[in-house]
Amino acid sequence: MANDPRPERGSTRLAVLGSPISHSKSPLLHGAAYRELGLDWEYTAIEVDEQGLARFLDTRDASWRGLSLTFPLKHEVLGLVDELDRVAQLAAAANTVRFDDGRRLGFNTDVGGIVNSLREQGVGAVERAAIVGAGATAASALIAIAGLGGRAVDVYLRTPGKAAALVALGERLGVAVAARPITALSDASGPTQLVVATLPGGTDPGVAVSEALRRGAFLLDVVYGHWPTPIATQWLESGGRVADGLGMLLHQALLQVRVFANGSPDAPLDREAEVLAAMRAALD
Repeated sequence: MANDPRPERGSTRLAVLGSPISHSKSPLLHGAAYRELGLDWEYTAIEVDEQGLARFLDTRDASWRGLSLTFPLKHEVLGLVDELDRVAQLAAAANTVRFDDGRRLGFNTDVGGIVNSLREQGVGAVERAAIVGAGATAASALIAIAGLGGRAVDVYLRTPGKAAALVALGERLGVAVAARPITALSDASGPTQLVVATLPGGTDPGVAVSEALRRGAFLLDVVYGHWPTPIATQWLESGGRVADGLGMLLHQALLQVRVFANGSPDAPLDREAEVLAAMRAALD
């Protein structure tokens, strides 16, 4: 994937797309990163829904370098790009598009964001984990768990039949995925080291999670508003270890900056530690 030559100052545009989008912290994060890198790049938030995405992509001019995508566009974009990286293919979701010589390249940085956020919290290796909910982030969470060494994952859902796609993804990843009713959280036990909650908007699971799980497993709740969520409150009341989704948001955004600046989420930035610090400060 060829890198574009560095554009003239003030000539490069990027944006985060979604609906709703007014709450997005992405402009804060990306703005801080590009200032730290000395790039006069414009990054804004634009309201776009599924019906408007194709037209939006078709009407971008050469000043556009890339896009971040949030709900509800991560699946819709799959058929609108020329190439997907391996992670986006596995997750069947892309949250990043880079324009490269007239081509649209799709990436998924959510998985790396989860992994790097967990590592920052001291969660470096996992054998058994659980996912609560089958929201848009569940597939990325499963891939991240596999990347941390996970080999068995329990998925707790109100409708266990909806876990079929995650079970199939687990087979591709070499991870045994078991679908369980969400009520089974009340007596969950065993050596589970990590729980990832993907309940939309911090929805109440409607069940008291077992003390064994709350005390024994680290909880990552992908929500970063409405904090603490009902499930996070249960962990906190038991003295368990908890993190919200801000770390994931931060680290997936850093990988997006790599894509936009260097062409790949695997290509580190110059002075990356300083860039990450500036992005973190933008969230305070």
